[in-house]
Amino acid sequence: DTSVWLPSCCVSCVSSGGGAAAGPRLNNNQLYKFSYTTEVLLDRTRGSKEGRAGYKISTNVDINLFWCINVCLICEKISNVRVEPASHRPQKKNVLHGSTAESVLGKTRLAALTKPFLVHLKNGKAKAFYSYWAEPAIIKNLKRGLASLLQVQLNTGKVVENDVSGRCTVEYKAVKGQVTRTKLLETCKAEETGFTTHSQVLGVSTKSSSVTVFTLEDGFIRSVVAEEAHSLAVNARRSAGAKVVSRQTLTLVGTEAGPLEAAGKDVAGVVKSIDAKLAAVGIVAEKVKSQCKGCPSLFEHWQAHQKQLEPASLSKTTAPRSFLALIQSIRKASKDEILKVLKSTSKTSLPQVVDAVTSSQTTASLDAMLEFLNFTDAKGLVLQERFLYACGFASHPNERMLQALLDILKGKIGSSDIKESVVIIMGALVHKLCQKGGCNLPTVMQVKKLILDGPDNTQVESEVQMYLLALKNSLLPEAIPIFTKYAESEVGAYNTIALTALQRYDVKLMTDEVKRTVNRVYHQNRRIYEKNVRVAAADVVFSSDPSYFEVKNLLLSIGNLPHEMNKYMVSKIQDLLRFQMPASKIINQVMKDMISHNYNRFAKVGSSSAFSGFMAQSADMTSTYSLDILYSGSGIMRRSNMNIYGASNGAVLHGLQVAIEAQGLESLIAATPDEGEEDLESFAGMSALLFDVQLRPVTFFKGYSDLMSKMFSMTGDPMNVVKGLILLTDHSEVIQLQSGLKASAEFQGGLAIDISGGMEISLWYRESKTSVNNRGALVVTGNLTVDMDFMRAGVEVSFETAASLDFITTVQFSEYPFLVCIQMDKATFPISEYLTKYESLSSGKSIVSRKSRKQLIPGSEFPLHQENSNMCKKVFDSSW
Repeated sequence: DTSVWLPSCCVSCVSSGGGAAAGPRLNNNQLYKFSYTTEVLLDRTRGSKEGRAGYKISTNVDINLFWCINVCLICEKISNVRVEPASHRPQKKNVLHGSTAESVLGKTRLAALTKPFLVHLKNGKAKAFYSYWAEPAIIKNLKRGLASLLQVQLNTGKVVENDVSGRCTVEYKAVKGQVTRTKLLETCKAEETGFTTHSQVLGVSTKSSSVTVFTLEDGFIRSVVAEEAHSLAVNARRSAGAKVVSRQTLTLVGTEAGPLEAAGKDVAGVVKSIDAKLAAVGIVAEKVKSQCKGCPSLFEHWQAHQKQLEPASLSKTTAPRSFLALIQSIRKASKDEILKVLKSTSKTSLPQVVDAVTSSQTTASLDAMLEFLNFTDAKGLVLQERFLYACGFASHPNERMLQALLDILKGKIGSSDIKESVVIIMGALVHKLCQKGGCNLPTVMQVKKLILDGPDNTQVESEVQMYLLALKNSLLPEAIPIFTKYAESEVGAYNTIALTALQRYDVKLMTDEVKRTVNRVYHQNRRIYEKNVRVAAADVVFSSDPSYFEVKNLLLSIGNLPHEMNKYMVSKIQDLLRFQMPASKIINQVMKDMISHNYNRFAKVGSSSAFSGFMAQSADMTSTYSLDILYSGSGIMRRSNMNIYGASNGAVLHGLQVAIEAQGLESLIAATPDEGEEDLESFAGMSALLFDVQLRPVTFFKGYSDLMSKMFSMTGDPMNVVKGLILLTDHSEVIQLQSGLKASAEFQGGLAIDISGGMEISLWYRESKTSVNNRGALVVTGNLTVDMDFMRAGVEVSFETAASLDFITTVQFSEYPFLVCIQMDKATFPISEYLTKYESLSSGKSIVSRKSRKQLIPGSEFPLHQENSNMCKKVFDSSW
């Protein structure tokens, strides 16, 4: 029984050496009696009426100086332990009602908590913490929290301290009778870290503070009040936020005669003479392994969620919610457990399980996927591509994931489409790893060389495109000269990829050489280019901080361009001015010149257009759309480009781009092709960029014979471009609180998405129709939990929505000028928010409170230019 040798316990003292002013005074043979309370409270960021979840532990603490020669050994003893709710609540909602400290903690933990412990201090700083290795980790951490609380210095200044939170920079401010200690939490170095989403728009922001106020009298501590707060919120919707507040209060209640100071020459000898089992266990908190009693296995979890992941459910919010729950379960599972689920899943839900397993991003999940998939089998294309796309969207990829794709590329691949996707997605992983500072990792260096050398190492057109798309994803500055070279290529597909890639780079990287090249392409200084290539070049010029003369030359070209390109350029300039884009200022200056800006140029007629608008605006996020459509002189759509952007905290995310291109279709209606497009092969296809990741393009038809066979078999059903589940937001963090407790933060956002597109041409009705259909269901959940093993408290915030956006272009070319109607329709959709608070004991007793709020966002047709509205009336009147 340790109380025989140590009736009381210790925390801080002043050395008898020269640093007397550094720490508070503690007298020999004196017992100091304190009351101590540590509490933890959890709630949503803005607070709620129902009160916070959480609990507090109150104790008595006796402190005395045990031994002191230059440095001091102090003893602390905890007694009279009480566990209570953190805030007042009715009996029915009080999980601790009728409980005692012993029934909550258990006999073993309570006995360990009340055992005395020693702290070795010098000048008010903890040099060592002595306790028993056999004690439960959570009990040692609580004692460390109490020991850390009394580290203090009496003079103003910054210092680096070790305490329960780790190694942190601390700022002291001393005034008469009071010392304020502010811990600079961003400087803390702790063992347990986490991960977060690379994208700021999709990410989570954290805000933390830790302030301790010491009240002193005659150089001795009368009270200590510490408050630490950590808030986490989803950047795109800050109402989905949670916070944890930790408070510690130590108050002197009296003094009395204490035990005599122990004899000894050094700390180690004194400690050993007391009890050989006492050990210096370190002041920094140790990991606490939480045991999940009665938790379902991964297989049981999958069985409960598999219905929600069938294709029919992908447009509902139940799909991403089950997807997120499954990811959490997979992250705790072994490779064999994951393989068991993959092998027993139905064919229809298997693609969704592949999304979840790959998105989990653990060593076990990657190993399971690599063993499960057979890349030599061309029939497995769907699952292989789902795996690759999930890698491309990975929230925190590592070098091993990139190495796995490189190994796949070096092996035998059964499908050429899959080979293309492997290389294209490797480019996206290079970009994400470089963002995290991993550009010089061996595998990244190897892949960079592969894709940078790739375009010049092959004569196969599809392979050159593959490498250019990989470089477009990588956003490597070294790729800019390559894109500059291919922007002037004789192959239209290369031109378009190179120019759209250049538009993604920071304006600061657009050198004079790049600008000269892009202008040469637009003005056709060296060769004739297709219209869609020239308008792509114009887009690069406008987005690259153009000079006065660059803009003037673009305006002067209007009137000398192919018919529909004239109209497109007029519409583009008007859109840039109306939407106040960066280039609008210089455009306004140029338009003061009547030679550049006159009726002859700006009264051009046609159906091509460019228009931008707002989809949604809030304090947290702004979402914009743009829709550019270019027609050939014969009335057939040449290029349509729909973009959706999200902006938050100064960062921009390219959420979606769907580009449809068609060429060489003039022979169908006996029309004359435009300049530079006389010999183009019949082709139509779609390219998608999703959350900054360029995906493998999809071909509708290629060649006249393919076109005719597809035309007679066209059902009007759109062709799938992207379908699956994407982990958008992914933030995991362990927050070590100064009290010794730990908070776990998990924020995840899942998106079920279905993007399809199609093109129909009816020679009978002389009408063409292109459609892009976007369906999505989004769920974001944030969990903040403090788990003490014997007691758990937490809060979950979440929101969900399911929406659809359709973009349809109808062209009637039965007469000239032809009629074109563009529609962008958003259906009515709900947004639901949920708040759940929970408290539970190891006995199984629990209290859960839930609250929800739902609102309907009305559907609408997004506005486009007035000419389009007038044309749509004519189209539907003539259809009727």
